[in-house]
Amino acid sequence: MSNQSGIFSNAVNLSVTGAAQTSPADAADASQDDAVHDVVIVGSGPAGYTAAIYTARANFAPVVLAGSVTAGGELMNTTEVENYPGFVDGIMGPELMENMQQQAERFGADIRYEDVVSVELDGEIKTVTVEDGTVLRARAVIISTGSEYRKLGLPDEERLSGHGVSWCATCDGFFFKDREVAVVGGGDSAIEEATFLTKFADKVTLIHRRDQFRASDIMKQRAFDDPKIEILWNTRVAAIQGEDKVTALSLEDTVTGEASELPVAGVFVAIGSDPRVSLVKDQLELTVDNTIAVDGRSSTTSLPGVFAAGDVVDPTYRQAITAAGSGCVAAVDVEHYLAALDS
Repeated sequence: MSNQSGIFSNAVNLSVTGAAQTSPADAADASQDDAVHDVVIVGSGPAGYTAAIYTARANFAPVVLAGSVTAGGELMNTTEVENYPGFVDGIMGPELMENMQQQAERFGADIRYEDVVSVELDGEIKTVTVEDGTVLRARAVIISTGSEYRKLGLPDEERLSGHGVSWCATCDGFFFKDREVAVVGGGDSAIEEATFLTKFADKVTLIHRRDQFRASDIMKQRAFDDPKIEILWNTRVAAIQGEDKVTALSLEDTVTGEASELPVAGVFVAIGSDPRVSLVKDQLELTVDNTIAVDGRSSTTSLPGVFAAGDVVDPTYRQAITAAGSGCVAAVDVEHYLAALDS
C-alpha cells in the first residue's frame, strides 16, 4: 500500500463525514469536548470496527478515531479476501471494511476520521488528543492501531516513494500497465501483490532472499503457475536505482554474493509489518516482539481501563479474522470493566 502513516498521519484531517476541513472558529469550538465518553477506540480496521460494533450494541456510544487517511486499516489496500468466513466467493478488502464501519454506525458508533497525536492513559479518566487540538476524555480506551508496512531500509527507498517504490499493488498497480515490475517478499502478501500486478504489468519478478516461500501452499502454487511471474530465489535488493523514478534494482545473490541488475519500472515491497506502538510505547508495557502486552487471552494492558486489540497485540497470526475476534474480546473486557466501576 502507499505510505501507511496510519492514525498518526500528518495529513489534513477530515470531518466526521470525511468531507471538508473545519474553519478556525469551528476548530476552536471543537477543542472543547466536555463529555466523558464511556469508551474511545483509537484506530479502525477489523479490530477497531468490531470493538465498535460490540460496544455500540452495549449502549456505550463509542467514539472511533479511525484516522484521516487510513480508516479501515491495511485491508483498505488489499484485493480479494478469500478466507474471511461467510463470504463464499470472497470479498474485496475495502468492501469488507466499509460493511464493518456501516454496521458499527448502525448501532450508534461515532466514527471520526481524525488522527490521534497523543494520549494520557494513566488515571481513572484517560485523554486522547487529536490533530486539531480537540481533547476527548474517556473512562476506557481501546488501542487498535494495527501495523505498518516494513521497509527495506535502502537509501533511495523513501526518496522514490510514489515514483516507482510502493507498498500497495492495489493502490498503484494501474500505473504500471504494460511495464515490468518487481515484488520483494516471500509470504502470502508478496504473492498476492505479485498476482494482482499481473493484471497490469507485462512481467512481475518476485524476489525472495531464501530458497523457498513462507507463503501458504495455495498461494505458492499461484506464483508457480502464473506465466507472468518469474521468481528469483536467494536474492536481496541491494539498491534502488533512478533519479526521478525507479529504473532498476541492484541485486545480490545471498549465497554467492554475485551482483546483478534488474531493469524495472517499479518495486513493490511486501516483507511484513511492524506494530504501531509509537503512541503508547512510553505508557504501556510492550513485549519482546514490540507489541502491546496483554494479560493472557484478554485485551487487558498494563494500565487499568486501557485495552488493546488486533495486530498491535498479535506478533504471530495477523489475520483479519483474528483481529476481528480480538476486537470482540476488547469490547467485552471494556463492558466488564465499566460494569465493575459502576457497581
